[in-house]
Formats: sequence, structure tokens, C-alpha cells
Amino acid sequence: MLLLEKKFSPQNYTVRLQVEVDDVGLRLDQFVQNFLASFSRQEVKKRISRKEIIIDSRSHAAKPSSILQLSETIQIQIPKSTQEDEYWRGEKLKLELDPEVLFEDDQLLVISKPAYMSTHPTGKHIFNCATVYFESQTNKTVHSIHRLDRETSGVLLLAKNPKCAQVMTDHFERDRVGKAYFFIAVEKRDVPDDFEVKARLGPKEEGLKRVHIHAFPEDSKNGKHAHTKFKVLYRENGYALGLAFPQTGRQHQIRVHAMTHGLPLLGDKIYLGSFQMFQRFKDRLSRDSDYDLMQISRHALHSIALSIPYQGKRELFRSHISTDLRSWIQKNLSCKILGLENLIERELQAYLSQSDKTE
Repeated sequence: MLLLEKKFSPQNYTVRLQVEVDDVGLRLDQFVQNFLASFSRQEVKKRISRKEIIIDSRSHAAKPSSILQLSETIQIQIPKSTQEDEYWRGEKLKLELDPEVLFEDDQLLVISKPAYMSTHPTGKHIFNCATVYFESQTNKTVHSIHRLDRETSGVLLLAKNPKCAQVMTDHFERDRVGKAYFFIAVEKRDVPDDFEVKARLGPKEEGLKRVHIHAFPEDSKNGKHAHTKFKVLYRENGYALGLAFPQTGRQHQIRVHAMTHGLPLLGDKIYLGSFQMFQRFKDRLSRDSDYDLMQISRHALHSIALSIPYQGKRELFRSHISTDLRSWIQKNLSCKILGLENLIERELQAYLSQSDKTE
């Protein structure tokens, strides 16, 4: 299939696709599901019946069984619905929808991504996305350079043109980027203030459970090499606040490495809870005991700083602790936010200066 047009507005996602040689003879619902892989066949059929999916050149209403012909144009329009709403203890969360811009020029856009905002459209999350947000404002294409998990907040880089995207992506792929994440963890056992983890990471099972990443020994043939440095900055009442410096970029890396050393992140439904608990939250069947254990609606991980070569020099892009994590700290711990931010700043400078020497 050939993508002819993709357009977002605050209330609608519209895309136009052209049927190519390999698509000729497919049913309409098959063709659309190839593009919207996260939607079930039944969901696609419902959208066809509601005329949200049409074949432009045909005067009569399309059916799921309509057979496609070469060069026909398929238009898909998805209205914004409740599919991206988030709930906590049965109540709809009021999400932050406006990212803070940390830096901007004619090439690069650096933001502090709110929790629950996707980096770019994926699956059923197509409206509350960083690229979509800025594309709808500027009416120009915005390119993702790297990504953060939906629940992870903090520093995110976006490019305004393909050349900038390629250059910056290359820095990530060649490990030229210094990354620092702030975390709140539940202390399950005593750990030193400074430690490193090199456990290999990967799923054990396919299907739904592929989302559950497991740690394997460093000398194992399972999983992929992963390396994270940790610095605990503050401890109180069984909680640890600190910084994680991932040296590689594997799925769930910080969360799994922290958990393996007795520091599962607050709010982490999989690694503080379990895969079964994660499924209950996903299906909105959570129990009071699940909420009590998690305490907050998302895992307590915030990309607080990122150092990367840009325009001939190394730039440091810095975010402050997110509002929700800040509120939890103020409510539950006696440490002062300003003092914590100052401590974080000193550790960042020490880490990044050391990183610069090893480049």
C-alpha cells in the first residue's frame, strides 16, 4: 500500500492509502487491518459500517468484503474517542496535554514529555502523541528521534526535518548520548549508593507476555546486552530516590535492572506488581490492594537530562522533576524539592564531565 496523506486534527485522524499491485484482490477489512495492525478485524468492520472507512472512487457504501482494485484510494477517518483515557481508582485522570518546550530552533525541538503522552502514533494511541501535538500546531511534519515509554515523562528530542532526525538518531545508535533518569523506588533490600547492573534483557515468552522483560545473567546467551549505572541520592521510610544512567537502550531497561537489585519503581505495575496485576490495570479490573501497592498511577521514572552533540558542541537538555512525582515526594517524604534538585544537578555535572573524558 502507498501512503498518500496523513493528517491529524484535535478531533480526527485522517489517512489516505492507495492500493498497489500486491494489494489487488484483498478484502477491504484485510487491507485496513494490515495498516491498523492493533485494531481487531471486528473493530475494522464496525468502522467500515460507520463509514469511517470508505473507497473514494465508489459511489455506493463499502463493505468489509469489498474486493480492492489497483490504484483505488482508501480513506480512513478515526474520530477521537475514549480509547486514550486513563483511570485511577475508577476516576478519569486529568492528563497533562501541553508539553513544556525546553529548547527550539529551526532544526531541533526539545520538550519535557508529560506522562501518558506517546512519542509518536502507535497502536490505539494516535492523538495524545508528541509528534501529533506539534504537527497540529505547525502543520509541518515532526520526526521522532528516540522514544520514551508512554508512562515515562521527561526530556524528549524531536526533529523538524529528516536530515536533523538522521544525524541525531545516529548519535543515539553510536552511544554518543548521555542519558539520566530520576526515579522513586521501593527498597526491598539494602543496596549501596552506587552500583551497576549488566544483566541481559529480553522476553521469555511470545504473545501477550512479551511485554514482561526478564533479566538473564551477563554470560547468558538469552536476551540482549544491557548496562545501567545507578546512584541513590536519598532514602526514607523504605523508599529510595535516585538517578539511573542507562549505557544501552533496551526495553524496560531501568525498570528491570532496578528491580533485580531490590529497587522496583513505585507505580510499576509489572515489576513492583506482576504481569497479572498489569493485566488487571489494563482491563480496568484492578483491586483496592493493587492501587494501595502502586500508590501512583504510573511508574515513577522521569528522563531528567540528556547530553548530546549538536551544532558542533555538546548540549545538555535538562528537565525538572515532574509535577506528579514532586507531589508524591512532598506528601510522603521530608526532603525538600529544591535541595533534591540541587543534588541532582551536582550529580549530573559530575557524571557528564566524566562521560566527556571517555569519549
